[in-house]
Amino acid sequence: MDDGIDYLHPDLFNNFNADASFDFSSNDAYPYPRYTDDWFNSHGTRCAGEIAAARDGKGAVGVAYNSKIAGLRMLDQPYMTDIIEAQSMGYRQDLVDIYSASWGPTDDGKTCDGPRKLTMRAIVQGVNEGRRGKGSIYVWASGDGGPADDCNCDGYAASMWTISINSVTNDGETAGYDESCSSTLASTFSNGKAGYEDAGVATTDLFGNVTTKHSGTSAAAPEAAGVFALALEANPDLTWRDMQHIVVLTSKRNQLHDNTLKHPWQLNGAGLEFNHLFGYGVLDAGAMVDLAIDWQTVPERFHCEITTENINKEFDGNNPVLVEVSTSGCEGQDNQVNYLEHVQVFVTVNASRRGNIVMFLTSPMGTRSMILSKRPKDDDSLEGFTKWPFMTTHSWAEKPKGTWSLQVMLSADESQESGILRDFSLVLHGSATSPYLPQTGGQDNMKLQVAKSLHRKQEM
Repeated sequence: MDDGIDYLHPDLFNNFNADASFDFSSNDAYPYPRYTDDWFNSHGTRCAGEIAAARDGKGAVGVAYNSKIAGLRMLDQPYMTDIIEAQSMGYRQDLVDIYSASWGPTDDGKTCDGPRKLTMRAIVQGVNEGRRGKGSIYVWASGDGGPADDCNCDGYAASMWTISINSVTNDGETAGYDESCSSTLASTFSNGKAGYEDAGVATTDLFGNVTTKHSGTSAAAPEAAGVFALALEANPDLTWRDMQHIVVLTSKRNQLHDNTLKHPWQLNGAGLEFNHLFGYGVLDAGAMVDLAIDWQTVPERFHCEITTENINKEFDGNNPVLVEVSTSGCEGQDNQVNYLEHVQVFVTVNASRRGNIVMFLTSPMGTRSMILSKRPKDDDSLEGFTKWPFMTTHSWAEKPKGTWSLQVMLSADESQESGILRDFSLVLHGSATSPYLPQTGGQDNMKLQVAKSLHRKQEM
């Protein structure tokens, strides 16, 4: 889903699927990029090559070079509409397995936006009905707003229905454009340090060319889409949730590190290591394929909601608000959740400067997620957040029962800065039975074995 694909490119031509392609900008079946003197509309072609450029010796080679690629040209518009986005997200869900998106709200550190009603409906329909009921896979770039932005303010990347991918440089460090947030699931490699000859990602370019300068999380997300295609080739029966579980269990820490030292690696209550920047680590294609081969479909997903109303507590830089709620995970009900996947926090909060709001969610097993970081460029003082769905993946595989705490504060200590937490709802997503105990494969996967051991003790 981008600005078009040069499907005449010799590295893409044989892998191009015309039946699954469409041009929503010109309303025809030919999603070829619109020509500009500066090659501005090369973005989609570059992303497509990372995924499916053929292994024929002519230029770039895609991660999943035997896969078919479809082009949905929808970005090259005077302005974007909910209808165009929704049509793209839902186009030929019977033919498209994976939708890759390297775009989102403006990365200016002050915008807070996400999918509208029709687009959200199309995504939900995709995960419920796409791929003949197994669920469409939506891959999203986490964004290039840098440390002054937070990808939990991007409603596309922060959605539980999408797999949000961040990027790391060729030496395992944080890229200067990386946003951080608790909804990022994993990372892949993108452009390296400035000044290196190989500082970009090699891929297809317009008019049969090849570039070595593709960059940003725009380059990271298609790499992930290619890896997911390999996993589906190994096991076509994987559901959209299976894919996310396998990502969590196979992503690697390796030498990934935050060079600012702000975001250390941590262990959650299920023994899974995560990082606020990198999610559960960098994707390991071989490990994903190995685990996918014998993967048993995870149990049915349920959600348990805990609602608080009329909190109306004020806070400032010196006096944060701490609200605690207890839950049994809807024990004894049809929607009981015993093993967590995504956790959403729908928050209504206002402040004299929205960008100074910082929020943390702590699980009953002690995992502390920063669900909103400081955004110094966000000077909003009126809109705030109204039932905004902040999301964290950091409590994956944990037990939800017990006391959850939400801490809201202002990062500035000026006396004139103030805010008010009006209400929030906690929504726990997961399964009633362990998704890992039935797995017969993955004997060499230490993450899986650690989580299985914990779940086995909990079910005794």
